[in-house]
Amino acid sequence: MFKRILVGTDMLGVCDAAVVSALEIAKQNRGRLFVMHVLEPSYQHECGPLEYVRDFKTGAETPATQEYRETIKDELDKRCGGDLKTYGDYEIDISYGKPYIEIRRWARKLGADLIVLGPHAGWPGEEKALIGAPLGNTVEDVVQHATCPVMIINRLMLKDSMDFKKIMVCVDFSKACEYAFQFATKLGRKRSSKLFLFHMVSQPSGGGAAIDLSATKRKLMETYRMPEGMEHEYSIWQGTQPHADILKYSSEKGMDLVVMGSSSREVVERAYLGSAVEQVSTDCSCPVAVVTHPDALLKMD
Repeated sequence: MFKRILVGTDMLGVCDAAVVSALEIAKQNRGRLFVMHVLEPSYQHECGPLEYVRDFKTGAETPATQEYRETIKDELDKRCGGDLKTYGDYEIDISYGKPYIEIRRWARKLGADLIVLGPHAGWPGEEKALIGAPLGNTVEDVVQHATCPVMIINRLMLKDSMDFKKIMVCVDFSKACEYAFQFATKLGRKRSSKLFLFHMVSQPSGGGAAIDLSATKRKLMETYRMPEGMEHEYSIWQGTQPHADILKYSSEKGMDLVVMGSSSREVVERAYLGSAVEQVSTDCSCPVAVVTHPDALLKMD
């Protein structure tokens, strides 16, 4: 299913959760893992066209020569080398430029069918978040423009949970959520998973009379029809903070994966689930897969 996995890392001091998790996914799928680190420009040196960066050890300005890039590669290999070398089917790539541009470019170049990132993936000098968004600029941009699923991992996971036996799908009847649902069902079939469809009905903050949810549930079941034989559960909650309820539901049910669609690609004004993606991805105790493009489904066939 995931045969070419690209994971971005800016952590040279330790092997981060995204890399460890991406390696486990590669093992499960017998796929090739591409570990990528982007050297972000510091400034253009006045004496010529040399590319300059801040040294990862000293912080001093240094040219991004081939020798320096090999040093970075060796450092990454050393920090992650035990498990990576045991697996064998991997490579470490060093690029230079804006991280979000390079990750997208390399994903296309490599034909990646999954991108794995940490929630605050970024490099020195990058603004870590857009106004009102907990995700870093790099992740925000990659999620919006990637044509393959983007999995955001913010902590080390148990190997058993990486089997993704319990998958939560957040839906709001948008096109992006249709892609997310199809992605989850395809993944669920491969892993013999149970799917949990979650929809939240917005409730006025001042409270008020209870809403009859029977019609909404019928619409939910008609719109998101489960494949025959797949174990599943539909849930509708009422609330005013979608991200908080998604996190609560995920925690209560012990989810292994949360799948969401990002409405940021749609022409219409951004729906509530768009901001929920950012907040859930930052705080969720399990990986969050974001699907924004129909091509993500083709790559799974």
